[in-house]
Amino acid sequence: MTIIGKPAPHFEGPAAKDGEIVNISLSDYQGKWLILFFYPLDFTFVCPTELVAFSDATETFRAHNAEVLGVSVDSVHTHLAWMRTPRSEAGVGELNYPLLSDISKQIAAAYDVLIGDVALRGVFIIDPDGVVQSATINNLDVGRNVAEVVRTLRGYQYARESGNVCPANWQDGDEGMSASLDGVKGVIGG
Repeated sequence: MTIIGKPAPHFEGPAAKDGEIVNISLSDYQGKWLILFFYPLDFTFVCPTELVAFSDATETFRAHNAEVLGVSVDSVHTHLAWMRTPRSEAGVGELNYPLLSDISKQIAAAYDVLIGDVALRGVFIIDPDGVVQSATINNLDVGRNVAEVVRTLRGYQYARESGNVCPANWQDGDEGMSASLDGVKGVIGG
């Protein structure tokens, strides 16, 4: 079952943010784009590289009216401990976005990324109306490319604002094309 083009499944729960425990829900992001990403577990190997990469790109996302939220099946206290562990000791240190606890695994199940006792590496781009526009899911061994998440976000924003679509290999700043045979001819017809 796909959730693309449908309202994002509701979520709420405790999150680690700026050294504190806060309650976060999907409704907190209404009116903004949301980059919701799932990762398997805290204190693992590929995961910290992804969390730091998303943190490094947070200002880029915010410049495009998008917020970032990480989710795993760990407890909020484990999230806090990992964020208090310096990067030089394989922790994630301070992050520029919250980490939501999904200890019940209900959120991962609702987004169809639960595999056994952990979440796959899922990234969901949710538009300001709460509709899922993109879902990319990786198996456990390969981390995500955050630059591609930014490119995909910008593509959906461009399409929403312009009414055009984005052909293969579209980059932010490129012209899109009309969703028509003439649009296709203009891109691949020379």
